[in-house]
Amino acid sequence: MQQPPEPMPQQPAAQDAQQTYPAHWEADIVLRDGGTARIRPITTEDAGRLVSFYEQVSDESKYYRFFAPYPRLSDKDVHRFTHHDYVDRVGLAVTVGGEFIATVRYDRIDENGRPASGDADEAEVAFLVQDAHQGRGVASALLEHIGAVARERGIRRFAAEVLPNNNKMIKVFRDAGYTQKRSFEDGVVRLEFDLEPTEASLAVQRAREQRAEARSVQRLLAPASVAVIGAGRQPGGVGRTVLQSLVRGGFTGRLYAVNPAASGSLDEVPAVASVRDIEEPVDLAVIAVPVAQVPAVVAECGDKGVRGLVVLSAGYAESGPEGRERQRELVRQARSYGMRLIGPNAFGVLNTAPDVRLNASLAPELPAQGRIGLFTQSGGIGIALLAGLHRRGAGLSSFVSAGNRSDLSGNDVLQYWYDDPRTDVVLMYLESIGNPRKFTRLARRTALAKPLVVVQGARHGGVAPAGHAVPGTRLPHATVSALLRQAGVIRVDTVTELVDVGLLLAGQPLPAGPRVGILGNSESLGLLTYDACLAQGLRPQRPIDLTTSATPADFRAALSRALADDGCDAVVITAIPWVREGRDKAADREALAAAVRETVAAGPAKPVVVVAVELGGLAEALSAATRTAPGRSGGLGAVAGSSETAVAGISETPVAGAGDAPVAGTGGPGQPPSASPGPAGQVSPPGAEASASPRPAPPLAIPTYPAAERAARALGEAWVYAQWRREAAEPGKVPELERIDEQAADERIEAAGRGRTDDGGFELSGPEAEALLADYGIEVTGSRPAWDESATVEAAALMGYPVALKATAPHLRHRPDLGSVRLDLASEEQLRAAHAELTGLFGKGEEARLVVQPMVPRGVDTVVRASLDPGVGAVLSFGLAGAPSQLLGDTAHRLIPVTDRDAAALIRSIRTAPLLFGWRGSDPVDTAALEELLLRLSRLFDDHPQVVAVDLEPVVVAHRGAHVLSARVRLAPPPVRDDLGPRTLPAY
Repeated sequence: MQQPPEPMPQQPAAQDAQQTYPAHWEADIVLRDGGTARIRPITTEDAGRLVSFYEQVSDESKYYRFFAPYPRLSDKDVHRFTHHDYVDRVGLAVTVGGEFIATVRYDRIDENGRPASGDADEAEVAFLVQDAHQGRGVASALLEHIGAVARERGIRRFAAEVLPNNNKMIKVFRDAGYTQKRSFEDGVVRLEFDLEPTEASLAVQRAREQRAEARSVQRLLAPASVAVIGAGRQPGGVGRTVLQSLVRGGFTGRLYAVNPAASGSLDEVPAVASVRDIEEPVDLAVIAVPVAQVPAVVAECGDKGVRGLVVLSAGYAESGPEGRERQRELVRQARSYGMRLIGPNAFGVLNTAPDVRLNASLAPELPAQGRIGLFTQSGGIGIALLAGLHRRGAGLSSFVSAGNRSDLSGNDVLQYWYDDPRTDVVLMYLESIGNPRKFTRLARRTALAKPLVVVQGARHGGVAPAGHAVPGTRLPHATVSALLRQAGVIRVDTVTELVDVGLLLAGQPLPAGPRVGILGNSESLGLLTYDACLAQGLRPQRPIDLTTSATPADFRAALSRALADDGCDAVVITAIPWVREGRDKAADREALAAAVRETVAAGPAKPVVVVAVELGGLAEALSAATRTAPGRSGGLGAVAGSSETAVAGISETPVAGAGDAPVAGTGGPGQPPSASPGPAGQVSPPGAEASASPRPAPPLAIPTYPAAERAARALGEAWVYAQWRREAAEPGKVPELERIDEQAADERIEAAGRGRTDDGGFELSGPEAEALLADYGIEVTGSRPAWDESATVEAAALMGYPVALKATAPHLRHRPDLGSVRLDLASEEQLRAAHAELTGLFGKGEEARLVVQPMVPRGVDTVVRASLDPGVGAVLSFGLAGAPSQLLGDTAHRLIPVTDRDAAALIRSIRTAPLLFGWRGSDPVDTAALEELLLRLSRLFDDHPQVVAVDLEPVVVAHRGAHVLSARVRLAPPPVRDDLGPRTLPAY
């Protein structure tokens, strides 16, 4: 039996007082098998735990650790391994249930291998993992964390001595991705490796993160056994409802009802008083008891060895400060036992896989099998989305409603769906993003393999929803949306649009271009569709009116011609009811659906959508695919009118040839026809990781919309995503730039902050800012104070005429509309007159902060900014100076670091970009110089985390060159980066 959760480690009085206990080294981690564990520093109070741990290690593992038989630890050993100064001697332990399962230790050494301190930058490292936990990725995670600790303490290199037959440990070091040197002497392998992260080590770390987090979700979605704790004897309660949902859904595993007052069975399910009374292992516990009883239930689950929890109980962070503290304790308790947690205040989880059929939720029915993965943070929105997909004939692969998402979040589910062969499209309703940087990274990787559609709630309130502890953002919602789109996320505004776009992507290939053919039996509806397509940035062709007398055969012929037309990339069919006597309307609908399905299946792979007005039943008929086109693998779809909801594009029984991946040029649902197929029938752009295993492509399902605007919006989003996929297949690069002195900038930043105690940061003086920017090749046009007339004239004489005179007081800065700037002053006389005029308008020169500056060539005034947003990260922004950016909000953004392609796209993505490229016969400006400026600023911001804000305004982009006239730089202590460093779960 496991011990109860350990108390928070305290700094013992006897501990070496050189350094206080480094609580920030504590972290929860997900292991390779999906279980969790805690890493923390070892203290003097851990002597008993260390001895107990060592007694459970095999003699072979002890021999590998000490190179000799070492049956037990002496008192001296225990003292040495539990007393650390946390600088030159550090020990970390991995704990589960309060007990050690692994340890790691480093000792700083000099060049001769002797104990050292101070400036020595090498340390010897050694691991020991309990045999029962070997193979779970414990040592790999420990290496990441001890490496981060060592770098923090000034250690740059690890050395390890390993016996040649200790293959597991050698593999841990070899696979870590660090630059290594290996030697063999006196029967021992000596490994030396630098701790500076490399592209290889970062790739290894993130691949391990993906596998572990995906596995942790898989354990929750595909359990072999489920216990519903809180299933009452009377129907209607939450626990009993979930139990009935599991029974009705046909859960294929073992099912148990847990209630202290229960005995025998409930709904023909074995009932026990406690989860401890279940003889077989329990994979998943669904907890639906009053909040006060949850801690005891979680403890019982931990003692039983339950692998994961879904907590439906409310009364946590959504209820206020006391509830938030209860939520923190719930997460701490669950993780201490190695369990992952969905909730609290969750709606539940679903998995439609035929070998699982899990409905551990409050949904009354298990949805049909489908290719859509659905995540929500709101139970109410989850109900609405499940109902909406059900009505439209769409099925799901799996569904997670995370509630307060105190532990398992959308990031974890993205890790799972990324290589889930049953999921082709991911739909997410998010009210907050706990780790935006990680979400952006995972979203981009997922979007390279399959579409990701997101609608964000609570986006204008300025505060996180109750129950969600997330970093705030200073950026407008439109900016956040633009940054997500750059990561490949398809951003929509409503849950209706989420379903509309998801249906198209799940059932149709991506368009190869924006050209849209429109055909139908209503001229007016065709014209509405034409206008709607234009509004979405598509290029519609002239609508083809088949007239109201058109038969299904007419639709078949017109659709066949449109699909065969090389100038058409997608087709919208518009249909209204026939007005004819003696006709069976239901038969007409079925005939039209059959004509469309068969024509689409036989034709080239192009997306086809239908706008149907008052044609009830057509959507169901079209969502039931009967076969796939030549070159598209798949099988028989669901039959319209069956007892189950029509399933869009799903077949569990492959037909002949179904194992063949789509050939280049055909595409499958949600995939561009021109892309090459990956190993799982997924399109994998160069550099994208392959999905898990080969599978048949799903058959075609044709989405139907009740309004032209909704169909056009879905098609427009599919085209934007297809463009992003093509561009992402050939990503840009961060070029090497000359005239960059990173070391000089480091020294300048350190000198500027020396002696300052303001944690909120400070702004550099003008000369300091100009010098720092010059270290990165960004030249700022110099200016001189012009507070009195004689000093102004003297400064202008040194600069040479013509000059500019401007007021730079905060309320006048960048406000030429107030008359605070005088340009092209060609003589001393003009300068004196301008000085007198400005001081008369705005006060004395010192009050108005007048400056004189050399004139630069005429051009387009722009503004370039870099800022660090707590919710999004480092952002580079660009726009035209003045009204376009300030009044109209015409500003574009990119996440830092930007590539050459990002820089080029950034300046072209504002609405006023034509002014840079010769609008109405004006001379085009030097956009290449502007792009280089953006790249240099991005590099400065990325290299130096202490730089938290840079404003360059105005930047005059002339026919030749980009001239920075004013610069402001703000420094602050480097913020904690939750997307870098070793793998960890979010802190609670």
